[in-house]
Amino acid sequence: MAYRKLGRDNKHRRSMLATLTKQVIMNESITTTETRAKEVRKFVDKMITYGKKGDLVSRRKVYAFVHNDKTVVEKVFNDLAPRFAERNGGYTRILKLGERRGDNSLMVRLELVEGKEVKKETKKEEKPAKKEAKKEEKKSTKKEEK
Repeated sequence: MAYRKLGRDNKHRRSMLATLTKQVIMNESITTTETRAKEVRKFVDKMITYGKKGDLVSRRKVYAFVHNDKTVVEKVFNDLAPRFAERNGGYTRILKLGERRGDNSLMVRLELVEGKEVKKETKKEEKPAKKEAKKEEKKSTKKEEK
């Protein structure tokens, strides 16, 4: 079978996948079960690919899938498509978080690949400066003791 049924009938499954896809696009990450994340990843990648094409047919397909949510379509075409212009597929990553307490289902975080990396790089730049400041303080305290 080409897709997972996720224990739901066709209309409920399509609606759930569209809602999860909208949430990933708007928030750039969601926490859900592993099977749902693997299924939603296909649709998120497809929406970003439509955004990269940028033609009217692609815009209408995205509108139809996300239930005419204008903010999602604008974000796909104006924000995500230019961000992933140089990337050929693989726009999402799945990070395992552990089991859910109630039913022991594996929970994961589905996020866009290039979404949060900019913030991590700025934190990495701050850490060496703090380390250097601490080293200077230690040197100055050692000189004062002597």
